[in-house]
Amino acid sequence: MLVTVLQWLVLATLTGAIVGSGTSLFLHGLFFMTGQTEGIPLWLQMCLLPAGGLLNGLLLHYGYRLNTTGFKDTLFAAVHVQAGRMPFLTLPIKPIAAIITLASGGSAGKEGPCSHIGASLGAAIGQVFHLNSELRQRIVACGVSAGFASVFGTPIAGAIYGVEVLAIGRIRHDFLFPAVIAGIASYQVSLFWGVPYTYYPFAAPPAFSEILFLKIALLGVVCGVISLIFVELVHRARALRAHLQMRFDIWPPLMPLFGGILLALLILVIPTDYLGLSLPLMDRALAGESMPLLGFLWKSLLVAITIGSGFYGGIVTPQFVIGAVAGNALAYWLGLSPLLGAAAGLVSVVAASSNTPVAAILMGVELFGGAVGTLYTAGAAMAAYLMIGHRSIYPEQRLAYSKSSWMRIRPDTPVQGEKARLSYGLLRWWRERQQ
Repeated sequence: MLVTVLQWLVLATLTGAIVGSGTSLFLHGLFFMTGQTEGIPLWLQMCLLPAGGLLNGLLLHYGYRLNTTGFKDTLFAAVHVQAGRMPFLTLPIKPIAAIITLASGGSAGKEGPCSHIGASLGAAIGQVFHLNSELRQRIVACGVSAGFASVFGTPIAGAIYGVEVLAIGRIRHDFLFPAVIAGIASYQVSLFWGVPYTYYPFAAPPAFSEILFLKIALLGVVCGVISLIFVELVHRARALRAHLQMRFDIWPPLMPLFGGILLALLILVIPTDYLGLSLPLMDRALAGESMPLLGFLWKSLLVAITIGSGFYGGIVTPQFVIGAVAGNALAYWLGLSPLLGAAAGLVSVVAASSNTPVAAILMGVELFGGAVGTLYTAGAAMAAYLMIGHRSIYPEQRLAYSKSSWMRIRPDTPVQGEKARLSYGLLRWWRERQQ
C-alpha cells in the first residue's frame, strides 16, 4: 500500500503538472482572443457568429481525419471502452475550436477543452510509461480531474468531478487519491503560470433554520426542473441537427454556419450578455443584482443552438451561469437573499445537469469560502439531483444505480441508451390498490 501511495504521488503529480501547463496555455490563449472581440458592435458580432460556425465546422470535419486509430476522443469512451487510450494527433482540435467558438460569441464553456486536454495528456503519459489498462484508466481520470481543477480554481471539487462524472450513483474510490493529487498539482501549476481565478466569499448566513432549509430545498427542486429543460434543449438541438443533415444531405461544416446565423438573429431580441462565457452575468447574479426570471431560458436556448448546431465548447460553465441567474431570480419569490439563492442555484444546476452532487457541493465550498452555508446548498443540490431523474448533459455517462427504489435501470449502460422504468414492486402495489 505504501508503494501504491508513492506510485501515485509521482504519477499523479507529473500528470497534474503537465495538464496544468497545457490548460494554462489554452486559457491564456482563450482570454487573449475573447478580449479582442469583447465589446464589439452588434453588427460585427452578427457577422462573427456565422464565421465562427463555419470555421468550427471545417476544423472538426477535416481535423478528425487525422485520427486513424479508431479511438474516440471522449473521456467516457477512454475510461469505459478504450482501456485508457485516446487519439493524440487530434488533441489540439477541440481547444482551437473552443477558442473560435467563444471568441466569435458562441454560448459555451471553457472547461470542456481543459478536460479534453487532461484526458488526452493522461492517456499519452500512460502510453509513454507502458502502464496496464487499469492504470491507464486511472491516469486518464487523473488528467480529467486536473483539467477541471485548473479551469475553475477548485482543486478538490475539480478532482472529485472528474471521478464522479463517470457514472451516476458510483464514485470509484480507487480513483480518488490520484485524482486529488493531480487536481492540486494542476491548480498550483496554473497559479504559477498566472491563470486568474475568481472567488465569491459571502458573509456567514444566519443560524440554521428549518424554514430556510426547506425554502432552499424548494429552490433546488425548481433548479432540478430548470436543469432538465437545459439538458433537453441541448439534446433536442443535437437531434434536430442530425435529422436535418441526413434529411437534406447537408455538408456537415454548414450546420454550425446555420447555427451561427440563427444566433445572430436571436441577439436582435436577446441581450448579448448571454453570448460567450457570460461570466459577467454570473458575477452580477452573485453580487445580488436582480436577474430576469427567464434569464436561465435565454442562456439555455443560446447554449443549445451553439452546441447543438455543431460549435464546440464546454458545457459546465453554462451550468454555473444558468444556476446563478435562476437562483437569484427565484430568491425574490421565496423570500431568500439573492446572494444565497444564486449560490444555491449554481450548485444545484451543476449537481443535476452533470449528476455530480458531491463535486457540486464541494465546488460551492471552494468558490464561496464555506461561509455560504454548506447545509443549505447541500439540501438544494441533492433535491435538484433527484428531480432531474436519469437524465444527463453527458449522453455517454454511465448509469450505475437508480436514483429511486421505485424505478429500475440496467446497470452500467449509457444514459443515452437506457430508459428508467417503474419498478415491478410499485406497479404491483398500484394494481392491488385498484382492485
